Amino acid sequence: MLEIKDYTKIYKGNKVAVDHLTLTIEDGDIYGFIGHNGAGKTTTIKAVAGILDFDDGDILIDHMSIKTHPLECKERMAYIPDNPDIYEYLTGIKYLNFIGDIYQVGKQEREERIRKYADMFEITANLGDMIASYSHGMKQKLVLISALIHKPKLLILDEPFVGLDPKAALTLKNLMREMCQEGCAIFFSTHVLEVAQKLCNKIAIIKNGRLVVSGDMESVLGDSSLEDVFMEVSEHDQ
Repeated sequence: MLEIKDYTKIYKGNKVAVDHLTLTIEDGDIYGFIGHNGAGKTTTIKAVAGILDFDDGDILIDHMSIKTHPLECKERMAYIPDNPDIYEYLTGIKYLNFIGDIYQVGKQEREERIRKYADMFEITANLGDMIASYSHGMKQKLVLISALIHKPKLLILDEPFVGLDPKAALTLKNLMREMCQEGCAIFFSTHVLEVAQKLCNKIAIIKNGRLVVSGDMESVLGDSSLEDVFMEVSEHDQ
């Protein structure tokens, strides 16, 4: 579903943010992407989402390049940033309907999905309120619901559990598993290594813009914990 091929991003001053990264995320994968601050995780995720251009390589979604087929790629995905920066002058329900219009989701399907996910994240009573009145966690829940309205085939998340209360975090983890059982692919970054170890079937660790470890969770961990593996690769040059 998602192929990152030799992806390279260079910022001004010849600063290499990501250096020839190659990863494959298949249908049904919950693929964790971890690394220290500044390692290149968000840069990569924004490139996958079509927000950042890049200098070399390619990113394919459902066998189509994000460079040459950006609209087709974005129709198949949903992106949730680490900071939910959304239209605060709208009510929650107006924002969800706005997203539904963009993806041309039918009225009945839209209403059913909004009702389902708003109830799951316990935000139904707040949908008529202005987004400006929402807490960070409520905004995060609203963005999550908006991402699920069109049933994406690929879900891209950057630190999705930040700001969520424990119940909402559990709801999201269960939804992620359910979506992957239905054939969706999920690629997400997180600093919560315990969550990644329990939730993901595959993992990639990036350091200073370069991939240092990737593969099936069991193969990467062996008899160690993800925390042990992460600390080992963080302390040694590869």
